Amino acid sequence: MSTQLRSDLERILEHQMAAEQKFLDKARALPRAQQASFRNLLHYLALRREDLRPLQDALHDAGLSSLASAESHSMRQVQAVLQRLGHNIPENQLSDMDAHFGVRAIRKRALDLFGEKAEKDIPHLMVTFESAMAEDYGAVKELVKAGMNIARINTAHDEPDTWAKMVENVRRAAKSTGKSCKVYLDLAGPKIRTTIMGKGWKKERVKLRERERFFLAESWVKVDRREKVIGCTLPGVVKDLRAGDRVLFDDGLFEAVVETPGEQMAELYMHRVSAIKPRLKAEKGINFPDTHLTVRCLTDFDRKVIPFAVANADMLGFSFVRTAEDVAELQQLLREFGPPTLPIILKIETAEAVQNLPSLLYQGMHEQVFGVMIARGDLAVEIGFERLSEIQEEILWLCEAAHVPVIWATQVLETLNKSGIATRSEVTDAARAAHADCVMLNKGKYLLTVLATLQDILHRSGGHHTKKRYIFRPLKIAERFLG
Repeated sequence: MSTQLRSDLERILEHQMAAEQKFLDKARALPRAQQASFRNLLHYLALRREDLRPLQDALHDAGLSSLASAESHSMRQVQAVLQRLGHNIPENQLSDMDAHFGVRAIRKRALDLFGEKAEKDIPHLMVTFESAMAEDYGAVKELVKAGMNIARINTAHDEPDTWAKMVENVRRAAKSTGKSCKVYLDLAGPKIRTTIMGKGWKKERVKLRERERFFLAESWVKVDRREKVIGCTLPGVVKDLRAGDRVLFDDGLFEAVVETPGEQMAELYMHRVSAIKPRLKAEKGINFPDTHLTVRCLTDFDRKVIPFAVANADMLGFSFVRTAEDVAELQQLLREFGPPTLPIILKIETAEAVQNLPSLLYQGMHEQVFGVMIARGDLAVEIGFERLSEIQEEILWLCEAAHVPVIWATQVLETLNKSGIATRSEVTDAARAAHADCVMLNKGKYLLTVLATLQDILHRSGGHHTKKRYIFRPLKIAERFLG
């Protein structure tokens, strides 16, 4: 058995070395501090190209590492197991990234990005601000005292004067309490919302039933008021639709399929209605999980917000990022104000962003520090709720391999935050957040209670593990990136 194990591991090591050689020029284009992290990401992707489950079982049976916790030091772990099997690897050929290297790299970057924290054994805690935080300094101070490490301001709401007051309250509270609290500013991103253009437009809602046909149109198109026509607030989307593409409305409560594409108007077939009342209203979100959108990710509004962000924020959330080119565009805009460049948080909330994650991480590595947010709200709608658990794990794996800090976001202890009582399932979900480097809370009436409860849950769950043993089936993401 040991001969077969050695042969399998030697093959994997060869694949890792080949991947590193293939992307050698790309690695050299990065800052020195990021080159090792990119190499490790390549090693991990090479590891995950094949089905490792039989090998993992054999390694486990032999009392050896099953490679299940090797994200941050993938090649070194393979080499270590080979050494246990008697394979002689010269010292100068051992990877310089061992387990300690990976842990130190992620902790340092999380500290650089999110700041100091009093609770060293749990993730940083981010709180989303509501408008009232601009006028209520006392509430902001209480949040900082209760453990908030980062204040999140969403530029999709309110105005620059309100944002400035929020920032001022955060800075003042941090100084008063002696605690670190960073400011995170979210770019609004493209606004993809419904308008009611045809039948039902006066009431801004329309009845849509299963197996019914209706239209999706550019918001400026003239339509027959007797037909059921939904407008899209983001120009240029309709022309990108193809026959068979899914279109989801109102957080996935309505699922339609494109039957007849068009430049300005497309005919859709309503496949599923999960809403209690089958009425689609104006200002509801639209998702296009199967469509490659050619519209710009960075809006004109976002561009106008950037000077404020550079002057006032500690990090900038990039909403609906899809490609490496999107990231490069924002990086270039920020460099015009630097150095130092304002760190970017890549919000992974579309199916396209998940598919492109290795490329997004590589582009992010052109700066000294950046982060990733698993924006689970839109992401769940895009990829399907049943896949969310799987995909959020994959994002965590790849980010750890790239030594990138991760924010776990959306609906953490949401029921507790709104009603004062938590559900059993959301407590379990909150415990899973211990795998990330930061946890984001939405706004709500019971934020102080939520902060206390979350810290208790994270302490309890984090005390039982730093990792779990996973079994590795092939990752399509790895195959797409490595080719």
